[in-house]
Amino acid sequence: MKILTIGGTRFFGRAFVEEATRRDHELSVFHRGESEPEDLPDVEHLHGDRKAGMEILGGRSWDAVLDTCAFVPREVRELADAIGDRIGHYTLVSSLSVHPDDLPVGATEDTPTHQPPDPDTEEVTDETYGPLKVACEDEAAAVFAGRLLVIRPGYIVGPHDPTDRFTYWVRRAAAGGEMLAAGPPDASIQGIDARDLGTFVLDRIEASDADTYGVVGPAEPATMAGVLESARSAGDADTTFVWADQDFVLGLGDRHETWFPIWHPHLPGFHAYDAGKATTAGLRPRPFDETIANTVAWDRERGSPPLKAGMTPEKERELLSDWRAREE
Repeated sequence: MKILTIGGTRFFGRAFVEEATRRDHELSVFHRGESEPEDLPDVEHLHGDRKAGMEILGGRSWDAVLDTCAFVPREVRELADAIGDRIGHYTLVSSLSVHPDDLPVGATEDTPTHQPPDPDTEEVTDETYGPLKVACEDEAAAVFAGRLLVIRPGYIVGPHDPTDRFTYWVRRAAAGGEMLAAGPPDASIQGIDARDLGTFVLDRIEASDADTYGVVGPAEPATMAGVLESARSAGDADTTFVWADQDFVLGLGDRHETWFPIWHPHLPGFHAYDAGKATTAGLRPRPFDETIANTVAWDRERGSPPLKAGMTPEKERELLSDWRAREE
């Protein structure tokens, strides 16, 4: 197949490109040229910024398009205007954030979503991200009717993660010493390995699937304690975990979302999505231990640079002291 990806040099997009080239598909990657890894497979690079226009795609045709980075409905519409009649199948990468944060345990694709925001809204914030993804799905359904695949991932994890949210936890647990962990230890956690997401999406594109899938992993339920213990083992570390309770973490205010990323036990349905539909369609997440070990190895190989998420050692010591003072 001839496949065009909008984005495709980072994380999930990169994983998709690697799998698609392994299967001998012909790939064209439209991106800004800001990230072009030397070890990316040999594919056609089309440099451009979708915000400035997509003229470089003019006169070209593809069997399928994977859009990894549409955040406002105008971007979907402009892509359709540029090549809509010259593609056979369109895949929109949406998000489980189309659902409100307080979604129920066992939510599925049929669980109610946000309402789209005001049509004039294009500012992407924590509050508008989910509603704007709903609006993107609506726009895609209108312009690619009958040939639209919608993928709603939860947290995407694994090597090459540019957000550092999952990487923070596994790096810290693999580093040794006394670690402040966000309790309760048995809090559930879900995340889909970018490589498994790429494989699933390509499978569905090859099948010309025109459905909607919420995609999470791992296949077996995971807990925060299990993730940290697995990372400690992968790092061959002596880490000890000091578990702060939910009230302490929430009492830190909005900054807790940066210091304790991907932590949501106060929202019971947040890490309890039912991916049964995707599983029936062929989703096969690898064991979480493998994702964790691969992430530790990749992070060390790149030199363990400063992270965008989590705590500095200084902040961790400060909060450990605050937690112990509260316990006394």
